[in-house]
Amino acid sequence: MQTDTPWSTLPAREHILAAAVDAAGAPVLDVVVPVYNEEKDLEPCVLRLHDHLTRTFPYPFRITVADNASTDRTPQVADRLAAVIPQVRSYRLEEKGRGRALRTVWSHSDSPVLAYMDVDLSTDLNALLPLVAPLISGHSDLAIGSRLSRSSRVVRGSKREFISRSYNLILRSSLSARFSDAQCGFKAIRREVAERLLPMVEDTGWFFDTEMLVLAERAGLRIHEVPVDWVDDPDSTVHIVRTATDDLKGVWRVGRALTTGALPLDRLARPFGDDPRDRGVPGVPGGLARQLVGFCVVGALSTLAYLALYSLFRLGTGPQIANGAALLVSAVANTAANRRLTFGVRGRGGSVRHQAQGLVVFAIGLALTSGSLAALDTASGAPSHGTELAVLIAANLAATVLRFLLFRAWVFPDRRTDHPGARPGAAHAPRDAR
Repeated sequence: MQTDTPWSTLPAREHILAAAVDAAGAPVLDVVVPVYNEEKDLEPCVLRLHDHLTRTFPYPFRITVADNASTDRTPQVADRLAAVIPQVRSYRLEEKGRGRALRTVWSHSDSPVLAYMDVDLSTDLNALLPLVAPLISGHSDLAIGSRLSRSSRVVRGSKREFISRSYNLILRSSLSARFSDAQCGFKAIRREVAERLLPMVEDTGWFFDTEMLVLAERAGLRIHEVPVDWVDDPDSTVHIVRTATDDLKGVWRVGRALTTGALPLDRLARPFGDDPRDRGVPGVPGGLARQLVGFCVVGALSTLAYLALYSLFRLGTGPQIANGAALLVSAVANTAANRRLTFGVRGRGGSVRHQAQGLVVFAIGLALTSGSLAALDTASGAPSHGTELAVLIAANLAATVLRFLLFRAWVFPDRRTDHPGARPGAAHAPRDAR
């Protein structure tokens, strides 16, 4: 994966002021229409889109025709349209690939909001303003049209309907995607997000959309969905079998990268304070309340696992060995879970050090629980199994409090202010992108 973007947080989302953008000489919206051998449909598409934007869109706009190495008269049609319509420009690429076209044009655009739509205009254009409005207002980072929303009205064959729903089911089950429609050719993104996100997207074809959305969602960026009215294009040139195969390969590649932590998703983090959950509570350090909740949930599950393991090991060995083995297994799992869920540390960097420090914390917990068992054995001689569990629960409660304090202050301290570009006063910013 390409990850050569500079490390720093994204700027806070702000409302895009048309006057400020216009003063800079750039349109607020740049709509890209990627095409390949579309000499027949290109002109009607651009004229219809231009007419709609002129009548309904309240901001300056541009339409960019991105030609994907067409071999027919598509480049000439695009150039002619650009020559006669001031808001239209053409862009020629010598290689095919919708993802390659979008990445190239979006990367060179000076507009603060970037969008694209398919040349067949299957999506009703009345959804365009609702699509980009949340990005202009600063509410969202990306926006997508959804044909699978309950309020969408869609006309297409059963074969395409089945393929679309099956594909999105695969995304939900394999990549935990929560967006409803990955492949609808109707999407928009804020430019500052595109500058960070696009270098991480490897695909150059049809899987580009899915990969972009999955990475954005995993980084905690806000994705706005718009129900659309959509009519299938019977003359579509998309090769369904080849596209489906490439998409499944992409799912495997992205899933593996996310599992191994190979993607620096922290580069897509918003600055501290952009999320209402980050706003401080008097007397409570930033992020403490959320970390306490996460730690308690992980701790409760770890305690249940620890007690189950202790009872299992106790069947074949003494209490001290059973306690040590159960605590060791649960401590490794507890450190890994708290690392990701409570303190928001992503990727493999520092994982070995964190586990080593976690084992030191484990040793302190072991000393507390083992000492409690030894004291119990000295006091009562042959305590019952229930008494042993009760003493261990009490000792673990004390060890849990100490564990949280050590995790927060020593194992997973917030080092956001150590990085270039950190905002002053953001010492307690969460590590992940929420």
